[in-house]
Amino acid sequence: MNNLNNIWIAFILLTISACSSKIKTSKNTKNPNTVQATVITDKVQYDTDDPAIWINPADASKSLIIGTDKDADGALYAFDLNGKIVKKIGNIQRPNNVDIAYGLILNGKKVDIAVTTERGANKLRIFTLPDLQPIDNGGIDVFTDELEKDPMGIALYTRPSDHAIFAVVGRKSGPAEGYLWQYQLSDAGNGTITGKVVRKFGKYSGKKEIEAIAVDNELGFIYYSDEQVGVRKYLADPAANHNEQLALFAESGFSVDHEGIAIYKTGAKTGYLLVSNQGSQSFMVYPREGSQNNPHQYNLITEIPVSAIETDGADTVAVNLGPNYPDGIFVAMSTDKTFHIYDWRLIATKINAAIKK
Repeated sequence: MNNLNNIWIAFILLTISACSSKIKTSKNTKNPNTVQATVITDKVQYDTDDPAIWINPADASKSLIIGTDKDADGALYAFDLNGKIVKKIGNIQRPNNVDIAYGLILNGKKVDIAVTTERGANKLRIFTLPDLQPIDNGGIDVFTDELEKDPMGIALYTRPSDHAIFAVVGRKSGPAEGYLWQYQLSDAGNGTITGKVVRKFGKYSGKKEIEAIAVDNELGFIYYSDEQVGVRKYLADPAANHNEQLALFAESGFSVDHEGIAIYKTGAKTGYLLVSNQGSQSFMVYPREGSQNNPHQYNLITEIPVSAIETDGADTVAVNLGPNYPDGIFVAMSTDKTFHIYDWRLIATKINAAIKK
């Protein structure tokens, strides 16, 4: 029994050490090129991981940032654009990533939803917006009958043709093929939402994990970070029955891990993909439309150092959110238990300067 106790104590100390090893100060403090956050949110209790931006249809200046607090007794937080906490939903077992979709049909009405992976329970949790009320009957089981579960990454895809909504879910580890599972979300008929597996796809290197996932609804693509390898690209529509990899890019220039992916849209087919270069505390920027001759070739535009520390998740919107953010915002998680909100114009200045060189 003493040996078991010693092993357990050692495990606890190792866990505490691992958690405390996260960097709490930015390595970019003295870098004059660093983009400083416009607003830094209130701190969460444990460990921020991923943000998603909900645009208020009645008044965009009252939009919200939904963020995860990753712990065994974790939570979803809603922040206003001043970074203040306006809502918290607790008792979620290690919520990892979160994403948002608009217009899911529930009881004959359209509702906006936030969906997070509940890693500690191997579930998806679904909440209405902006009130963050659960509509999942306790959660939707994922990766059932699999030995490797631990759901982490999530991105929501809304199919333009019929507005069906799908959750693309990643996990801590999995097979070399079929690592991601795609679930169609729909009304269960009892006031809650159900999820049905419609696709298993995606290559995995086996080097680390797949956490960051992003979907371009309009162009119909899924991007995900195969950490320490690069960003992989696939078609988003499961009905296309096309599980071949379209691209692997961002293979060089990264230190430690490839992490959060955010998509800023400047037009119907144009814009930028921003990928967290976690070890360098920066974002690598690529053209959303690919290269001039190949839509699946992505050449680096620039690298932007930011004040956020070791970013996991990120999100961005190209919507006028009021006088402070006329071109939208970029939001990045930071390991000091906060999210950093950037006026997009600060990011655009760096990108435009790089393009003009």
